[in-house]
Amino acid sequence: MIYNGIDFETYFKNYPDANGYFGKYGGAYISPELKQAMQEITEAYFTICKSRKFIAELRRIRKEFQGRPTPISHLERLSNKLGDVQLYVKREDLNHTGAHKLNHCMGEALLAKYMGKKKVIAETGAGQHGVALATAAAYFGLECDIYMGAVDIKKQAPNVARMKILGANVVEVTEGLQTLKEAVDAAFAAYANEYKDAIYCIGSVLGPHPFPMMVRDFQSVVGIEAREQFVEMTGELPDAIVACVGGGSNAAGFFSGFLNDPVEIYGVEPLGRGEKLGDHAASLKYGEEGIMHGFNSIMLKDENGDPAPVYSVASGLDYPSSGPEHAFLHDLGRVKYDVVDDEETVDAFFTLSRLEGIIPAIESSHAVAFGMKLAEKMGKGSILINLSGRGDKDMDYIIEKYGIR
Repeated sequence: MIYNGIDFETYFKNYPDANGYFGKYGGAYISPELKQAMQEITEAYFTICKSRKFIAELRRIRKEFQGRPTPISHLERLSNKLGDVQLYVKREDLNHTGAHKLNHCMGEALLAKYMGKKKVIAETGAGQHGVALATAAAYFGLECDIYMGAVDIKKQAPNVARMKILGANVVEVTEGLQTLKEAVDAAFAAYANEYKDAIYCIGSVLGPHPFPMMVRDFQSVVGIEAREQFVEMTGELPDAIVACVGGGSNAAGFFSGFLNDPVEIYGVEPLGRGEKLGDHAASLKYGEEGIMHGFNSIMLKDENGDPAPVYSVASGLDYPSSGPEHAFLHDLGRVKYDVVDDEETVDAFFTLSRLEGIIPAIESSHAVAFGMKLAEKMGKGSILINLSGRGDKDMDYIIEKYGIR
């Protein structure tokens, strides 16, 4: 499939390029010392990802430890309520630890062991990446430091407890807005001091090369499985697929399975409280080109050109930029990026719970909300939504803020 001059049959061989760029987005804007560390990671990854032993071990872990493949569920009652469009969900909420994050964390931790590292360092927003990496660290016998904003620690108390039970050191970040951006800042600073003995396991398709590529590759299992399962279940491809986008790891992995197919692809960003700067985290819709955390992408900027304050009801989506590959796919038009607000998201959270017996993560509820709107607009056909995580972590916060609907 050729789209706007890009041949998606050979897309993954060409993007990113050798310097980590998806078109003009990506790269590695970091200090000389960290460039050396990133080069070490890149070389190790390109060696290990072609290793039969590594591939076999990762497949064994996915099957025996993570519980992969995760299934696809047909949302029959929700579909009937909305009309004639049939909605389906890829159940990453059934992946061990309750979200897609373990897909790349087990790969990154296995890479750390291969490189002889003793510690893994990461940031987390909603806590799912932190839990997943703490799980991977426990599995491989590694030390684990997780940096988390003070605001997110309060919103995501169950995940904080899980990280500590798994043996991780949770470091509270109290600078700035005390959310995901500040957690990334703190984790990068720590890694700069410990890179000889540690590896920074970025939680999304963000950061300097090779992480946007590496995390996408580890997450591509979601898209590969989903495509095969949907065709086996229905005999055809879905008409549209949908995933939420903050940094964009679940979406990048999910979309990768369908980029070369005649399928409409939608990424859903958080509109939060509205269009005013500081009330949302919809960087691809309202942002502009900019560099932060070691990579060039589309970001939300304040009046000084610095990363703007952001907000979302979903801690995992409140980041002022998006992965460079998403910026590239946005400019190409291959993926359409849209928004839903907090109110639509919370409604979808309760609707899916009540009609289908699935409590979704509030991040994933953004995709569900958009999928419901898209179904009403399409009138006929099928939509496959990536349910990137389960909502256990969100229940206390949602009940406290919104009550039971």
